[in-house]
Amino acid sequence: MTTATDGTSDSGAPGAEARGLPFPLQGGERVLMKCRRHWMFLWPRIIFLALVALVPPLVAGWLLSAADAYDGVLAQIFWIAAAIWILYWAARTFFTWYRYNNDLWVITNQRIIDSVKPHPFSLKLSTADLVNLQDMTVERSGILPTLFDFGDVVCVTASGTADFRIPGIPDPRSVQALVDRERDRERMRGR
Repeated sequence: MTTATDGTSDSGAPGAEARGLPFPLQGGERVLMKCRRHWMFLWPRIIFLALVALVPPLVAGWLLSAADAYDGVLAQIFWIAAAIWILYWAARTFFTWYRYNNDLWVITNQRIIDSVKPHPFSLKLSTADLVNLQDMTVERSGILPTLFDFGDVVCVTASGTADFRIPGIPDPRSVQALVDRERDRERMRGR
């Protein structure tokens, strides 16, 4: 999901655009776009996890019922095992959803921020100043990324460390164009 935000205040005070972000904005900084991975990274996984959670207990229950062995202690064991199985897969489904909703890339008028939060007790923030971006590449390979228009934006920074990658986002060319435009504007302002 990609959403653009038009920041109307350059005061740097945390306003409506800073709410919900896991980091503070710098002085004069405004959010231009928030990016999440394409929905193809969430819903097929959720459907798969739901099938893995529900199909085996349903099949086992049907087989026990068909074999006329579904009574007494065996039924209690089945329901306890089925409940544990479903709870385990429900927890995995929740953390899949949680990670999808908390992996966030924010493009501001000054920098790109990568916020990764795989579970409530972990947070990793990486930033790259726009003026330090040297090169940007859009990578889109395969049938699904082409049909649904999602891909990666890879930014090479002046620091020489690992590439700054924004993976699996919708319409990566528009994100690249926005970052290019803001990077040029920030460099012209710095001169």
